Order: sequence, then C-alpha cells, then structure tokens
Amino acid sequence: MEGREKLDLIEERLRFVEGFGDYPFADMKNLCLVLDVVIPPKFKVSDFDRYKGTTCPKNHLKMYCRKMRTYSRDEKLLMHFFQDSLAGATVIWYTNLEASRIRS
Repeated sequence: MEGREKLDLIEERLRFVEGFGDYPFADMKNLCLVLDVVIPPKFKVSDFDRYKGTTCPKNHLKMYCRKMRTYSRDEKLLMHFFQDSLAGATVIWYTNLEASRIRS
C-alpha cells in the first residue's frame, strides 16, 4: 500500500472514532430487540441455567418463565432478559434476530 493510501485509511478510521463517519452503530435504538422496556428499580436478573441448544428448548422456556414469574405480566421485560438465559450459538442466534421477528 502506498504512503498516501495508508494515510487516507488512517484518516478514515480516525473519523469513525471521532464520530464523523457513517458508523453502523450510530443509532443505538436499532441494536435493541425490545423497545420501550421498563426495568423496575432494584431489578436483579435471576441466575439461569443457560441454554446452549443441546437440551429441550421447551424445558428451558418453562424454567425461564418460572424464575421470572414475579414479572410474568411484563412481556417486554421477559423478552428483553431472555437473552441472559442463553449461551453459545443460541445467544448468537438471538442477538442476530431482526427486531420485527420478536413479537412475544
């Protein structure tokens, strides 16, 4: 790479760091799967056995709902914290879902 090309590349990266570029994560709202979730004061996420895709998904959902039973009427809160009960490939799958795919 020529000297000028290297300098241009460095300048472009610097603009991103400084916030002058069209950085794909500029709108943090687009990163959230569940919008307008209200997290109660002093809320503490339960400890979960994390689902890795090797056991029964129905049993995992039952256990998740049982541990979150105090918040069973708050569907947005349940959906938001579901990601904390996943691990490995399942959390990658969940975090790559489009927000429009998360309904309930």
